[in-house]
Amino acid sequence: MTTEMELVVDAGGSVRCIYDEALDLREIGKLQITRASHVEPDAEGYWWADMGPVDGPILGPHGSRSEALGAERDWLLERSKRVVRAPTRVTTLRFLASL
Repeated sequence: MTTEMELVVDAGGSVRCIYDEALDLREIGKLQITRASHVEPDAEGYWWADMGPVDGPILGPHGSRSEALGAERDWLLERSKRVVRAPTRVTTLRFLASL
């Protein structure tokens, strides 16, 4: 299985990404991992992605956990395109990793 991982590097050298084990991020340097959401089922078995930790919406309902995780990832990727702090120069790196 091949996974694509996008790393956004700002002018100060800080790297931001959606965590994935496809790339060992410890190789880059010291990590600061922050929770972006809570993905949980409700009493009826539907799954919700609560993006509250990053001031986002609650996404759902989803029929499966993997659907909720996909919605979470899509929302975070779209948000990362909008959240570029000017006047910062940003470089985006994409890595493909075979698992």
